[in-house]
Amino acid sequence: MLLIDIIDNLIAWDRKTFSYINNQYTNSFFDAILPLLRESLFWVPLYLFLFVFALQNLGKHKWWWIGFMLLTVTLTDTVSSRFIKHTVQRLRPCNDPLMANTIKLLLNHCSGGYSFTSSHAANHFGIAMFIYLTCKQYSKWVALIFIWAFTIAYAQIYVGVHYPLDVLGGTIVGLLLGWMTASIYNRLINKSISQ
Repeated sequence: MLLIDIIDNLIAWDRKTFSYINNQYTNSFFDAILPLLRESLFWVPLYLFLFVFALQNLGKHKWWWIGFMLLTVTLTDTVSSRFIKHTVQRLRPCNDPLMANTIKLLLNHCSGGYSFTSSHAANHFGIAMFIYLTCKQYSKWVALIFIWAFTIAYAQIYVGVHYPLDVLGGTIVGLLLGWMTASIYNRLINKSISQ
């Protein structure tokens, strides 16, 4: 009974926090920009920058680095989308009958599939962790990559397609898998990086 009460309270908190972010803590600027931040095409300039950065700065490791970053995204997306979501099968807020009438959906349609965990959060925090751990020696500013990941993850709640716990779960998946791939890369490929 105690476990059921804890889960019920957690779900109630999750829905309440979602409603605050999606309905109350809003403004017209975020309404316009946050849906764009979810789109892969919006970030093409950043992805091109990372590709050029690797080519110009990583020498003989450049293709390994690019390959490991692609591996990170593949792992985070697979674990989040194919394993966790299909196991948990939580409805998205915009598909949840208990929430559907109160949601401010800022997309043309409610995404299909399940909600927990957020693959956007998993993928972007995975990339952020991988980049940070493999490139921190190049600039102290590389840690700002986590702000990028956070902004994209936050947008999932704001636009109405994920609950906060979905995003938190995706963030944890991404950070763990990004740490794993970066650790393997640093140990096996880029041995000059101090652990």
